[in-house]
Amino acid sequence: MTTSTALLIADLVGVAVFAASGASAAVAKRLDLFGVVFVGFVAALGGGIFRDLVINEVPPLAFADWRYATAAAVTAAAVFWLHPQLARLRTTVLVLDAAGLGLFTVTGTLKALDARVPAVGACVIGMLTAIGGGLGRDLLTGEIPVVLRREIYAVAALAGSIVVAVLHGLGYVGPVPLVTAAVLIFGLRLVALRRRWAAPVAPMRPPRTRSEPGPDAEW
Repeated sequence: MTTSTALLIADLVGVAVFAASGASAAVAKRLDLFGVVFVGFVAALGGGIFRDLVINEVPPLAFADWRYATAAAVTAAAVFWLHPQLARLRTTVLVLDAAGLGLFTVTGTLKALDARVPAVGACVIGMLTAIGGGLGRDLLTGEIPVVLRREIYAVAALAGSIVVAVLHGLGYVGPVPLVTAAVLIFGLRLVALRRRWAAPVAPMRPPRTRSEPGPDAEW
């Protein structure tokens, strides 16, 4: 299997799992069929559209290759009809999202590297490719985007993109190293959820007492 074929398969699998993630979130919000398919489409292809525009690959594959839009729409529609069989939608969304995070980080970083983007820029593009769809999904379903919370999400994507860039620089570009990198991202995300790992947040200043002078008090 050539690298291009492996990338295509990984891309389409990533589209499917992110579409399922977006559709599951939309079903949980009680959206209609069109809403479920639309959220699934955005979740699946939003990050890839951003990636293609940044590396000047126009029109983006989401519009140029019918397989991408079809995979997203069919998967989202399938989730709409089969959701009664999908128990615990919250867990389903998180697992599918972690899988999509790993796959899209790998494909986004590699496509940027193949477009001769320097390694640092390729890592950023890979991260944004992975989190873009989830960002759109959360905004459309009225949730605070996962990437802005304390959870290890964008950090996992960035770490995975660095691994991909290092492997690429060392000449490891076959399917096995790429799958390994995707599995590492997927595992890191799930372990972070399981153990409730979180990035630090700014400490809140305790409220002032009445006796404490305000900021405009004279010194």
